[in-house]
This record gives sequence, structure tokens and C-alpha cells, in this order.
Amino acid sequence: MTRGKSALLVAALTSATLAVSACANDPNRRAEIGGGVGAVFGGLLGSQLGDKSGTNAAIGAALGALAGGGVGHYMDRQQKELDKKLAAQQARDELEITRLDQDTLKIGVASDASFAVDSADLNPTAQNTFNSIASVLRSYDKTAIHVVGFTDSTGSEQHNLKLSQQRAQAVAQFLEGRGVTSQRVLTWARGESQPVASNATEQGRAENRRVAIVIKPIVEGQEKQAFSAPPNLGNPQYENSNG
Repeated sequence: MTRGKSALLVAALTSATLAVSACANDPNRRAEIGGGVGAVFGGLLGSQLGDKSGTNAAIGAALGALAGGGVGHYMDRQQKELDKKLAAQQARDELEITRLDQDTLKIGVASDASFAVDSADLNPTAQNTFNSIASVLRSYDKTAIHVVGFTDSTGSEQHNLKLSQQRAQAVAQFLEGRGVTSQRVLTWARGESQPVASNATEQGRAENRRVAIVIKPIVEGQEKQAFSAPPNLGNPQYENSNG
């Protein structure tokens, strides 16, 4: 990284810290928590990223970006490598790799394959899985990595939000510990919101306990988009029901 880009990144992160601190106590943001960029925002998980300050675009520019014409091929190659390295886990239905849109990937990981009940400690099997994921993410460094935590509806909303936050952080910290640049990694806690199945059944609750990794390309001139919040990852059929 050049000296100019290093200075830009430091300035961006300083500005973001101040922006996030200013809104950390906003009670209206409890329904969805957006984490900071890597460890820089540790302890400030009560707010969304500061897109209005231009911080995300600055970070993307500092990290390096893809030319628009090569994005599709870049993401295609990344998905093929993930499919290859995680074939066994996919065969066991422990995770699923999908395309959210033409240029965004999602790795959906079952929480039951990663955490004990009501725990945010990654089990040994999950560590092997996320180690494989990290090895691919390191090779494709022109992407922003969004780690999103979810729970079922058992327990209070506050407890579920906190648990989903802790699980997202655990995965993010593991990836960073395996060499994924921390400035690329963001965490989001969505608690019991955005279910993908009915919480009225044991099977449905198991499906809702999950962690998703959303991978967005950092595109030259469109850096903000890579660091913006992931889309709704739930199934509308279940989002407004009690079951």
C-alpha cells in the first residue's frame, strides 16, 4: 500500500470512529445492528456504518478496487473455488453457497454446525470450515466481507440480537485471525428478524439459527456499494408471522 493510500485509510477510519460514536446510543436502531470495519470499530456495535461520511468509499479506494468489466469473472472464479473447497460441507447440508445477484455471493452457514446452543464459541468442526473459507477470501482480496448473524425466536428479542451479534463477531474475528484483512470485514446482527422458515417448528427454528457471509466486490468508482448493508436475507413468507 502506498503512503498516500495509507494516510487515506487512517483518515477514513478516524472519521468513521467519530461518526459511529455519535449514534451508538440511538435506541431506534435496536432492530438491526451494523458492526464496524474490522477491529477498528470494536465495542461500537450499536450503529450502522457511516456511509454519509464517505468512509466506505475511502476504505475501498485504499484497499484497491476492480475495474467494472472484470467483476463478473472475478466473482465467478471465487465462487468456483469456494464450491470446490467446501464441497463436503455442502454435501452434508452444513452450508450453501448462492448468488444473491450477478456480482454478490452468499455463504449461508447453519449455526447448529458452528455453535452449541446459546453459545458464540466456534466448535472445532466449524473452525475447519471457516479456515477453508478464509483461505479463499485471502486470495480474492478485492471484496468486502459482511458477516451477518441470525437466531430463532426463542428467548427475548434483546437476547437474540446480542447472541447474533456475538456469533457474527466470532466468525469475523476467526477470519481475521486467518489472514483476512480486517478492514474488509463488517459484522451485522439481525437477531430473530428475517427468518427463512417458520419458528413454530423445531426444524424451522434450526434453519433460522444461522450465520451468513455476504461477499461484495469492491468496484472502482462504486466503492460505497461494497460496504453498504447486506440486503434482507429472510423469507417474506415468515417475516410477519408469529410462527
